[in-house]
Amino acid sequence: MNPENPLIVQSNSTLLLEVNNPLFTEARNAISLFAHLDKSPEYVHTYSITPLSLWNAAALGMKAQDVLLQLQKFTKYPLPSNVGDDIVELMGRFGKIVLESAPEGLVIASTDSSLLHHLALHPKMRPLVIRELDPYRYLISADNRGLIKQVLISIGFPAHDKAGYVDGDPYAIKLRQQKLSGGDFTIREYQRQAAENFIGSPDAPGGSGVVVLPCGAGKTIVGIFAMSLLQRRTLILVTNVTAAHQWKKEILDKTGIPESDIGEYSGEQKEIKPVTLATYQILTYRKKKTDPFVHYEIFNSENWGLIIYDEVHLLPAPVFKFTAELQARRRLGLTATLVREDGHEEDVFTLIGPKKFDVPWKDLERQGWIATAHCVEIRVDLPHTDKMNYLSLTPKKQIRLAYENPCKIQVAKELVEKHKNDQVLIIGQYLTQLEQFAQEFNAPIITGATSNKKRDELYNDFRTGKIKLLILSKVGNFAVDLPDANVAIQISGAFGSRQEEAQRLGRILRPKKSEETAVFYSIVTRESKELDFAMKRQLFLTEQGYAYEIQYREF
Repeated sequence: MNPENPLIVQSNSTLLLEVNNPLFTEARNAISLFAHLDKSPEYVHTYSITPLSLWNAAALGMKAQDVLLQLQKFTKYPLPSNVGDDIVELMGRFGKIVLESAPEGLVIASTDSSLLHHLALHPKMRPLVIRELDPYRYLISADNRGLIKQVLISIGFPAHDKAGYVDGDPYAIKLRQQKLSGGDFTIREYQRQAAENFIGSPDAPGGSGVVVLPCGAGKTIVGIFAMSLLQRRTLILVTNVTAAHQWKKEILDKTGIPESDIGEYSGEQKEIKPVTLATYQILTYRKKKTDPFVHYEIFNSENWGLIIYDEVHLLPAPVFKFTAELQARRRLGLTATLVREDGHEEDVFTLIGPKKFDVPWKDLERQGWIATAHCVEIRVDLPHTDKMNYLSLTPKKQIRLAYENPCKIQVAKELVEKHKNDQVLIIGQYLTQLEQFAQEFNAPIITGATSNKKRDELYNDFRTGKIKLLILSKVGNFAVDLPDANVAIQISGAFGSRQEEAQRLGRILRPKKSEETAVFYSIVTRESKELDFAMKRQLFLTEQGYAYEIQYREF
């Protein structure tokens, strides 16, 4: 406690952090391990401590005492006693209930027999319990392993799953020392640590969980290294065919796996091989909402030893149902952010696994593993006539008008001219707006309607420098490897999506040969809903230490 400190801890478990304080950065890095950023205006940032944020911290090895010490180190005033009590209580719940294998089968166990007894009587739990083995263990069906974890976290007692995993069929995977594309191949220390944290050790066995790394930091390499450690048949779930092709390219470049052993299971091909790349779209395909999922059987078609969920923050809700039934398989989630806009963070924690590794984006930037990035928000007015009409429109039409503000084209022209020697991406949400920009700049455009073959051609032309300007719809939000892209201009987005903002910045974060700073521009309409959305979109990146420079343009 010190009045010069930057932090105020409130009795409702919110934290107020002063930005203009010498200890701001150190305090932000400390509290982001166990709290979520809610608001980030100029002078005071607001965080909240939630059960899930504390359980993820506990899963990374933090104790309640560690959290309390960090709060006491940076707080101005005495810590409210109820906040300290809640932290001890909530973090103490993680691991109080354990799932483990026993001679009788799968059991739910606890050293607290009274707690276990009352949980077993809970209306949601009672149908899942087969019988009591002794006061400290209850037998449950292995088929309900995922469901029981979902029920327990909803009650407020996340289970520590120690029941182990089926090994899956062996498959030899050898890493190359020399990449096919040329140059030495080495695993970076943080990539090694991330994969090893996932695998675990005899004292702390792993096998399920999420690795959080910024775009461009080599999450694919973490997945490949985990595959090489396990030496098992692997199913890799990806966002789209472009991502599948990029994974395949990386696997061929960095391992001795022959191309004939890598299968693609998508709308274009239906191959199942020792290493299979499947798209989320094909897994969730069904003719009608009431029909079964046609391709669900891919999960059980092979004795997989590892399932990798790429961009796990985008995992479609139906896949959680499949995953609930796959708890005996090792599961690795890869993502740049655990933020989900659909409220399924608890399902990721429960069914894929807790956070196993995380590193601040700015730490990797300082070490040179991702590009230094400068974020700029450019605010423009609507044209006078549109401004008059704006207030008379429905909220939905107001949003559309603000996003498609015609003044944005002029701003984009200035930026493209300023960066005429750079590799520039223009990214947006609305197809009519994007097509207008493509026509205005005489630039190629990639949308959901662009064939995969055409996408690959355009991406390749951009990588080689044949194309200097490329326009992307939301298909460019993720899984696009464009290492030389160093300028992104965002002209519209999916409302207040924090994950989309992070993904779009990620398009330009791969390290640059000349080590120049990447620039991320957002063009936003003033005095509109778009500005409100922009402030929410920026929350995750603000938490990572990025600041937005605000500029104004008048016409």
